[in-house]
Amino acid sequence: MEYKIATLDDIELLTSSRIEVLRAANKLDDSVDMSEVEFSSRDYYKRAMLDGTHTAILVMDGDSFVGAGGVSYFEVMPTYHNPSGKKAYIMNMYTNPAYRRKGIAIKTLDMLVQDAKKRGITQISLEATDMGRPLYEKYGFVPMNAEMELI
Repeated sequence: MEYKIATLDDIELLTSSRIEVLRAANKLDDSVDMSEVEFSSRDYYKRAMLDGTHTAILVMDGDSFVGAGGVSYFEVMPTYHNPSGKKAYIMNMYTNPAYRRKGIAIKTLDMLVQDAKKRGITQISLEATDMGRPLYEKYGFVPMNAEMELI
């Protein structure tokens, strides 16, 4: 397996893999129109990779895409527990079903966490699916109790 930090040269693979991840996570078949999400994702990657607010990992087996992960960086007002206000949000974690249980996700996750730590960021969060939750808990992530979301 090759674990590669994506560059702008990988924009098409990043975009198509993002759509693959979203289809898998949301159980969407090919009949669901994802053209708007695809356009927005391509635009996001271009902008965020240029300004350094996103790191993406692509996992390849030869020429075949087998996994991915990403981390978005942002800043909020400083707090007592996070004086820098800098945060990282891990997302887009995916491993092709044929490659699961081989350590790909944990290695990808570790690469993303290490990237955040190199930037001095200690507040790292993610949203876990039921399938991913045991991996994240094993790594040391814990559920958040105080956060809420308006839906």
